[in-house]
Amino acid sequence: QDSGAKVAIKSCRLELSVKNKDRWCHEIDIMKKLNHPNVVKACEVPEEMNFLVNDVPLLAMEYCSGGDLRKLLNKPENCCGLKESQILSLLSDIGSGIQYLHENRIIHRDLKPENIVLQDEGGKIVHKIIDLGYAKDLDQGSLCTSFVGTLQYLAPELFENKSYSVTVDYWSFGTMVFECIAGFRPFLHNLQPFTWHEKIKKKDPKHIFASEEMNGEVRFSTHLPQPHSLCSLIVESMENWLQLMLNWDPQQRGGGIESETSRPKCFLIMDHILNLKIVHILNMTSAKIVSFLLHPEESLHSLQIRIEFETGISTGNQELLLETGICLDPRKPASQCVIDGVRGWDSYMVYLFDKSKTVYEGPFASRSLSDCVNYIVQDSKIQLPVSQLRKVWAEAVHYVIGLKEDYSRLFQGQRAAMLSLLRYNANLIKMKNNMVSASQQLKAKLEFFHQSIHLDLERYSDQMAYGISSEKMLKAWKEMEEKASQCAQAEDIGYLDEQIMALHTEIVELQKSPYARRQGEVMENLEQRAIDLYKQLKTRPPDHAYSDSTDMVKIIVQTVQSQDRVLKELFGHLSKLLGCKQKIIDLLPKIEVALNNIKEADNSVMQMQGKRQREIWHLLKIACTQSSSRSLVSSSLEGTASTPAASWLPQSSSGHVPHPLSSMAVPGDGETFAHVIEENLNYLDLFSSILQEAKEEQSNSM
Repeated sequence: QDSGAKVAIKSCRLELSVKNKDRWCHEIDIMKKLNHPNVVKACEVPEEMNFLVNDVPLLAMEYCSGGDLRKLLNKPENCCGLKESQILSLLSDIGSGIQYLHENRIIHRDLKPENIVLQDEGGKIVHKIIDLGYAKDLDQGSLCTSFVGTLQYLAPELFENKSYSVTVDYWSFGTMVFECIAGFRPFLHNLQPFTWHEKIKKKDPKHIFASEEMNGEVRFSTHLPQPHSLCSLIVESMENWLQLMLNWDPQQRGGGIESETSRPKCFLIMDHILNLKIVHILNMTSAKIVSFLLHPEESLHSLQIRIEFETGISTGNQELLLETGICLDPRKPASQCVIDGVRGWDSYMVYLFDKSKTVYEGPFASRSLSDCVNYIVQDSKIQLPVSQLRKVWAEAVHYVIGLKEDYSRLFQGQRAAMLSLLRYNANLIKMKNNMVSASQQLKAKLEFFHQSIHLDLERYSDQMAYGISSEKMLKAWKEMEEKASQCAQAEDIGYLDEQIMALHTEIVELQKSPYARRQGEVMENLEQRAIDLYKQLKTRPPDHAYSDSTDMVKIIVQTVQSQDRVLKELFGHLSKLLGCKQKIIDLLPKIEVALNNIKEADNSVMQMQGKRQREIWHLLKIACTQSSSRSLVSSSLEGTASTPAASWLPQSSSGHVPHPLSSMAVPGDGETFAHVIEENLNYLDLFSSILQEAKEEQSNSM
């Protein structure tokens, strides 16, 4: 198209009968009036392609690049069903699409994996319903009698050419979802519908699965067959939903309409399944996954109590990490473990660590073999018919893939631990930088303090000749000098710096370690070999053919051995990560203490400096007051007015000012006025030069 968007063009390859021409045009009419994210949209046919092919127009629709559901189900890795996240995504999308069609009074009648396409929209796979050629508009009558659709997914009443309603889509939808869960259709999947219908039609309404034993007897079950990937917390609800969808009686199928909501019961149960808030937690101390159904507004502490009951790890020792290495916030509800719109234990996990341990030695939970896989492992040379081997080898492939995925999840947990370690290390570096900065500032202040107090003591000795002295102040200054020397001990952080640098080197080495990267290449190769063997078996004719399982069992044994090796390496590396993290945790309070000591020393130095400055200015005040007093005395003795040279001196209201310093020398009465003025001016010049020198030395030291 002009916009650059791709469109899919559907053309008719054969010449159609009048009836099928009508069906073709009917599909175009239906698609043009529908608009839903889970139903493929019709588009305008490009102008250059707007012509008839075999007497019918082309159909243009949105292009979906992910192929169809059948292509996904046929992948050997999905031989035992899809992952839980894929199943729930399909349930949500197609369930929504079917409800939309039914609300618009349209029955699809041909729902099957080939008519479900996948589209990647912003990294999320969206399922869409296509091929409405068999769809029936209910405005033409809610009960229809035309025989259409694909036989294996066809509702029994359509197969028997009876009247039907929207519940035919329920049967097809339920059959598809069952196949996505188990990897095969629910009822005697190896047989043709003409054969299995007769054997199944009298089943109990709650039966959702039927298989044929070696003696030809049909075994029914109300439960999903193993293996499958569904979490145990949703299995029962899913089985209840399938019992409604796979009810043989079309009147009972779907559970009828709920009076309160005016919606079919099957869609209410479906919504319940999709709205369950389940948190999946991988216990890194045991390699076991535990899942919890969250209660509304449940606190994290409440969840941790339940975790303690399941794992034995006390709430105080639990560390719950997200994949990003971020620790869960105890102030937030437990729902922080769940991401809106993300469903399935295979898509999102929380990792549980035991803070009381730094070495994880197990025992670790191992994936158990199914009965039939265990059967061939016990005797790999036993000859089995190919039809039976397909089921056994499918479960063997599922087991091998499961071992690889178990390792992948544990590796993701190790990665979360590494990211957590790096967060702790970043905090350590930040605190270390603060400590070093504070230490350097303290060192500079101490150097300035020592230099200035030495200068003050020197100048103090020099000026004593001018008559100002205080033994008490001199003693206090010397005590300050000793206290400043004690404060210098706080700036000594070398021992902490050495520990931090050694720890930093250790963390860098852990990051460089090959065990910090995935080590699953061997298991991935073994997985591919198992898949290739299974593919070869599927191409062999099932009739009268037997084979042993020697090659498949070899792959199983090698995969188990490979997993043992990589898990040993993984937990060894994880223990080193946790050991480093514990060292950081132990260092942080020591740095905190060092920082507090530096701050206290800094405050002491600043207080001493402030006290000395106040004392110096007090000396200046005394000197000025004394000079003023002597000037007044001399002036009164001479009986003359003050000269301009003395006019700037501070005036006193009294003739005599008692000196606060006990050792202050008082000039004799016989001194002349000129001598007093000269002495005062000399003293002020000297004091000004001392202040200037101190200021310059302070600037230089800083």
